[in-house]
Amino acid sequence: MSEFVRVMAAADLAPGSCTEVLAGGHAIALCNAQGTFYAIGNRCSHRGGPLGQGLLDGYVLLCPWHAWTYDVTTGVSTVNPDISVARYEVKVEDGQVWVKVD
Repeated sequence: MSEFVRVMAAADLAPGSCTEVLAGGHAIALCNAQGTFYAIGNRCSHRGGPLGQGLLDGYVLLCPWHAWTYDVTTGVSTVNPDISVARYEVKVEDGQVWVKVD
């Protein structure tokens, strides 16, 4: 059964930045894109690079290892739509960020 897990305070992740969080055993790249939070799988499809350590440009997240890019709103590669990482539902309540995991 899916449930929301609190991962951090919203104030701790500034717009335009990402971080790595753990929720229900899932490694997640949590991004604050223009004031909205998005969560995708933390491991790049290419070589497993840590996406949460990447650079965010608008809604595009750049893997720090080999520059593969993903749309944080969908988890889909911006170069090849056949490649993607998991995407997780996110909500913000009472200043806390929650991610829905299985």
